Amino acid sequence: MRRRGLLAALALTPGMARAQTTPFPARTVRIVVPYGPGGSSDIVARILAQHASEVSGQNFVVENRGGGATVPGTQAVATAAPDGYTLGTNDNALLVNPALIGDRLPYDTERDLGFLGLAVTSPALLLAHPAAPARSVAEVLAEATARPGLGISHGGIGAPTHLALVQFQMASGREITPVGYRGGGPQLAALAAGDTPYGFVALSSSLQHVQSGRLRALAVTGAARAPLLPEVPSMAEAGLPAVDVLGIWGFITPPGLPPAIMARLHALLLAPAREAPLKPKLEAQGYSVVAGGPEEYAAMVRREIAQWRDLVQRAGIKVE
Repeated sequence: MRRRGLLAALALTPGMARAQTTPFPARTVRIVVPYGPGGSSDIVARILAQHASEVSGQNFVVENRGGGATVPGTQAVATAAPDGYTLGTNDNALLVNPALIGDRLPYDTERDLGFLGLAVTSPALLLAHPAAPARSVAEVLAEATARPGLGISHGGIGAPTHLALVQFQMASGREITPVGYRGGGPQLAALAAGDTPYGFVALSSSLQHVQSGRLRALAVTGAARAPLLPEVPSMAEAGLPAVDVLGIWGFITPPGLPPAIMARLHALLLAPAREAPLKPKLEAQGYSVVAGGPEEYAAMVRREIAQWRDLVQRAGIKVE
């Protein structure tokens, strides 16, 4: 019964019928990353894209479109043809931009995008350049008290590291100057060069810098310590439990993608992340693997958009 019903439905939708008879993918698939290279969004996309290329025999190519609070890169996905050959990554900015940008957002996040699935999560670290004086969160707060307007960097408006900084400002009551970059990669390079003394950076993109001693980790967001950095205290242990942002990274598509193509993309990009060799590879980078499905991801997006509106309003965050 189910098979006859499916065939009947496909007979009424020629585009989907062709998708069933034509192997997918039959050419290069483009993955738009709305940040510059080197950050967590880029790392996730490249790890999963390489595996999908090997399995499918077609190239999955990452295209970096940094800047604009991730809006240009996300819009490129929202306006692409719904054929499966353009998709994108997203992080927390997708959830907070409706509140930050409002009517100026050139797409409706819930209506004009498809949601393939949540791939991974990772907390953020408060990092210090080795020449910076503070060696703990308490010492950063003392420095911010003595020097109002202390600069602390983040990876872009709406990114999880920006939201962690906003929470840090609100919880500490200190006057801090946010220093934003066009993604975690450029931010990390600037922090390692000493352009700013401190910064919130995703654990996943900064782990090697911490382990090598190029940067010093002062705390990890949330209540628990990170298994890969057990010596680094949590923000809750440092007395700021409200600094608890968890970075999320998932995949979005144009709206109206045929279910068969959605299923194929999920099978190539997300499902393999739950198993070796991808799961241990991602975990070694500091990610927790989720690899969830479209329905639960779409529901999470709707829920999180509503929750982040409150923080944006209370913090008075604005994008000019």
